[in-house]
Amino acid sequence: MATLNSKITEIKAGKSFRYKRSNIFIDGCFAFSLDDAVILREKLQVGQMLSKNEVERLAGSDRFEGCYNAALLFLGYRPRSEAETRSRLQKNGYEGTEIDAVIARLKSNGLLNDVAFAEFWKEDRTKFKPRGQRMLKSELRSKGVDAGTISEAVEGIDELENARRAAGAKSHSLTMTDYQLFKNKLGGYLQRRGFDYGVINKVVQEVWEERTGEIGPDTEET
Repeated sequence: MATLNSKITEIKAGKSFRYKRSNIFIDGCFAFSLDDAVILREKLQVGQMLSKNEVERLAGSDRFEGCYNAALLFLGYRPRSEAETRSRLQKNGYEGTEIDAVIARLKSNGLLNDVAFAEFWKEDRTKFKPRGQRMLKSELRSKGVDAGTISEAVEGIDELENARRAAGAKSHSLTMTDYQLFKNKLGGYLQRRGFDYGVINKVVQEVWEERTGEIGPDTEET
């Protein structure tokens, strides 16, 4: 490690193609490696003198850059909530102050936004895996989204239409010879997806009538 007022004698590119890092040599000996982004930002060059405090500051900048890159990688697969991102960075071994700084930059750059995440989650579920508001709220809570943001995201959801879409594919795998059996299976399926009883009952009757041409017994009773 560098001592007071040590000189950079070589900056040598690392061998990894995935991680763009370079090795820093101080007074002819390898001292540490840095992310190339840090080297460019700090304008490090051969012959430059570094104090012990400067070396420590560079190490901090390097940890921040690593944390930020880990966050970008995590966000690259799909949008994430702030809580999800924070949890992943903690699991990767980064510390609170580093994580706080990275979260702040991500939010400033528009890469982390719980309102946008909640809207994405709602749209994705509605399109690919329709479910009721109750389950959607539960999923967003598990992602660490606050109650106010969740309420705004689920407001205006067409619960009945979502239930119809969820029931569509499932109903084709069910036997249509016994209404009560059909109701129990399709109703249970919709219940597990967070739909309320009133919505479930209506959709079950609609699907039964559409598939069999017969009015369901529950409808006849009312």
